[in-house]
Amino acid sequence: MQKMLSSFVSTAIATSVALAFPAYAAGPAPIVKEAPLRAHLSFLSSDLLEGRGTGQRGGDLTVAYLESQALAAGLKPGNGDSFRQSVKIAGVKSTPESSSVALEAGGKAQTLAFGKDWVWAPGDAKATHAMDAELVFVGYGISAPEEGWDDYKGMDVKGKVVVMMVNDPAPTAAEPNRFNGKGLTYYGRWTYKFEEAARQGAAGVLLIHTDASASYGWSVVQNSWLAERFQLAQGKLGANMEGWMTEAAARTLFAAAGQDLDLLRSAAENKNFKPVALKAKVKGEMKAAVRMVEQFNVAGVVPGTDPTLKDEVVIYSAHWDHLGKQGEGADTIYNGAVDNASGTAGLLAMAQEAVRAPARRSQMFLWVAAEEQGLLGSAAYASSPLWPANKTAANLNLDSLNFVGAARDIGTKGSERTELGAMAEATAKAMGLVVRTPEPDLAGGYFRSDHFSFAKAGIPAFSIEGGKDYVKDLEGAKAKQASYRARYHQVGDEYDPTWDLAGMVQQAQFTLNLGMRVANAPKMPAWKAGDAFGKVRASAK
Repeated sequence: MQKMLSSFVSTAIATSVALAFPAYAAGPAPIVKEAPLRAHLSFLSSDLLEGRGTGQRGGDLTVAYLESQALAAGLKPGNGDSFRQSVKIAGVKSTPESSSVALEAGGKAQTLAFGKDWVWAPGDAKATHAMDAELVFVGYGISAPEEGWDDYKGMDVKGKVVVMMVNDPAPTAAEPNRFNGKGLTYYGRWTYKFEEAARQGAAGVLLIHTDASASYGWSVVQNSWLAERFQLAQGKLGANMEGWMTEAAARTLFAAAGQDLDLLRSAAENKNFKPVALKAKVKGEMKAAVRMVEQFNVAGVVPGTDPTLKDEVVIYSAHWDHLGKQGEGADTIYNGAVDNASGTAGLLAMAQEAVRAPARRSQMFLWVAAEEQGLLGSAAYASSPLWPANKTAANLNLDSLNFVGAARDIGTKGSERTELGAMAEATAKAMGLVVRTPEPDLAGGYFRSDHFSFAKAGIPAFSIEGGKDYVKDLEGAKAKQASYRARYHQVGDEYDPTWDLAGMVQQAQFTLNLGMRVANAPKMPAWKAGDAFGKVRASAK
């Protein structure tokens, strides 16, 4: 009975949204073709493009290819008379061997080894910082008025280094839905922690790592922070110092400062928690090697046909970068065939068809840079958009397409936050597909792909995920998909000419169909009432 009721509700929603957001098909619908998608995928993931690395030759070649293909497809330049949007990036690598920065607690130096016990780097792309700052424990480091939560209350942290936990406060019996219950909110992401600390004027921020709170081990932190890291070199920059410490290091530090880490953690689960000044300091000189790199987003536009609605736009996006060339050995190229030559190729194939059947609103095809370095290309676009944010109807993002085969379902996790959810349901129904029921977002997946940069700017956005209910050989197909985990972000993520690309074509076609529905609708989709990102759009009007 519950399933029948759920099916009825789903059908009713899809029917109502089809009436509110009709498809307005003025002519033959654009049909995404496999041949160009396969050709682009094969080339973009070839050794010739050297893994499309940020700040590497392969990245430059990729941008040139995308620019030429956008022109050949008939797209109009998205940035005046250019297809390129400059993204200024700083490459930062900490140099602990030439630094003297250290922690003191209770008047005594703490013996912490860089990499083993803690890691740090400048958040403002400056090579040198003289540090002499007191430490303050600020719980989860969250300021969320809608939750009635402020971990900074009553404390001016300007010039101080704030220490905090990762993740967000756990639900309780009295408040089972606080901070999205079991699901992670953006307040729990380490990126938010750094951003909020900078907004508060802190000189630095150190995150306390645990496997459970971060959802990954310390080795992940090590691998990222021991290598060169990239950050935007323009716009809102981070604090002087950003970093992590192990739980063991934190426990030792807090004890030396006269505090019990476990008691403070427990207190921080209550919204009445107030910051606690530690008898501890960060002192010494922190140094890093810094280089400036210019990368490019690539943007092409299909102008709209409606005299009024053509001033609004639907943006399709995919990141063109991967990890480039690294290390030594027989194979040093991280080709990134699935992640994300597939999405890059999918957008090219979609654009080729979209120019043949323009919609009432304009449509932008946007290939963004440096996603693998922290969504930098999309963040740069969101801070300096080529199209006004309040005139941008939606962002539909593609990242790692279905290389296994056609499926009966499609993933639209995150669409339920806006009217895009109902529009996705209607689009799927028209294609004979089922929208997969989203699982609780325990690891904060919604905040880890390029669409999130648009959502933060108030633009309805989500990433379209491939199906999992495969049409052919379900068990074999699932095993094939599962095998990709071992190749993810490894040199083994290479194109295989035997791949059945029906799933990729299906995913790209769904995205284009949904985008066309949005582009032809009488009004732009809205956020659901009370959504934090919807408030950003409302405040911009």
